[in-house]
Amino acid sequence: MEAENDPRVIPDDEFLKLLHQARQNDTESTLKLIELFKGDIMRVSKFIHTSEEDAVSDIILEFLEMIKERKE
Repeated sequence: MEAENDPRVIPDDEFLKLLHQARQNDTESTLKLIELFKGDIMRVSKFIHTSEEDAVSDIILEFLEMIKERKE
């Protein structure tokens, strides 16, 4: 369940706007999306059997590729 005061929780319309802008190569929106999912990225990185830094980099790379690949 989402915490009410979690600064990473944003309304759906704001998320979709960030996603659309990131797909248009807006760097600031892309960074905001990464920051939004940073906690999840860090948590998942612990299950990848490599250094944490490499795991985080791999996850972020996959995330960026997913953003760019998907069509609206």
